[in-house]
Amino acid sequence: MSRKRILAVTAPLLAVLLAATACGGTTRGEDDGDEPTGTGGSANPEAEYESGLSYAMLPKSVNNPYFEASSTGAEGVATALEGAYEYTGPSDASASSQVSYIDTLSQQATDVILLSANDPNALCSSLDQARAGGSVVVTFDSDVDPACRDLFVSQVNSDEVGLALLEMTAEQIDATGEIAILSATANATNQNAWIEVIEAELESNPSYADMELVEVVYGDDEDEKSFSETQGLLQAHPDLKAIVSPTTVGIAAAARYLSGSEYQGQVALTGLGTPNQMREFVKDGTVAEFALWDPTALGELAAYTGAAAASGIITGAEGEVFTAGDLGEYTVGAEGVVTLGPPTRFNADNIDDFDF
Repeated sequence: MSRKRILAVTAPLLAVLLAATACGGTTRGEDDGDEPTGTGGSANPEAEYESGLSYAMLPKSVNNPYFEASSTGAEGVATALEGAYEYTGPSDASASSQVSYIDTLSQQATDVILLSANDPNALCSSLDQARAGGSVVVTFDSDVDPACRDLFVSQVNSDEVGLALLEMTAEQIDATGEIAILSATANATNQNAWIEVIEAELESNPSYADMELVEVVYGDDEDEKSFSETQGLLQAHPDLKAIVSPTTVGIAAAARYLSGSEYQGQVALTGLGTPNQMREFVKDGTVAEFALWDPTALGELAAYTGAAAASGIITGAEGEVFTAGDLGEYTVGAEGVVTLGPPTRFNADNIDDFDF
């Protein structure tokens, strides 16, 4: 029996044990961007990756520049490790649409499935079947219930994202006035975690006492719906000072609406976007500043994490260490979480330094 098959058999039990015993947060390098450092573990970070594995990335939806960048990173790793690679998924960001793709990948006995989930629980049955068949399931960007996957590659600590989004918003409106959030789907675990941080800070931090969150709307990571939701927010809240969109599809659609409207320069827009899609809106004054991590690096780390698990280098236990190519060493945190790093802010001063 191969090492990846052994992992698949033991993974469900391991996930239960991790969920029962996990405590504390993930481990990662310092927030200044240094290479990640770990607390040590039984795994050998210099262990050899297995070649010839099959990898498949299943994003929330295809035709999304963010996930296309992640796919580029993952494909590069698969190629370097002499494996086969597939990028596949639905055109709409719904959990039901992802299920059939998971089932197909399971039937194909794909060694490593890299999934950005549209729902934390609705995919679990299909994921359980895939793991029982020998697939290693690594979620990235947006997680499922920890018991339903082997590891999760997080972009950043959720608190860091929520705090950064709120800080940028406050800076742009002098911490005063009504704000609204244009999110992705209502069940997206990552966006919901960031929104919870924003809501908690608005309620408890006196620095934001003069700011009010008046509405949260969902564009379902669809361009036209996000565009319409932006229009709706501005009509429903004539005193709105800022829109926060923690989704690359949403912020681009909102920027496109604002740039051609009377609200350009009057209503601030910030959130999470890629430099390439947001450059024109920064340069025309629609957006002052936004943030993101490198989605290509996120895809690379997800692929290396899956390869490490499928090769028997790690099992998903807290404290294990592995080397993710040029990205450096990473440590598995509680509940099988591996964290890429803090977000980068983009503005007119630095946006031309980035190309993704």
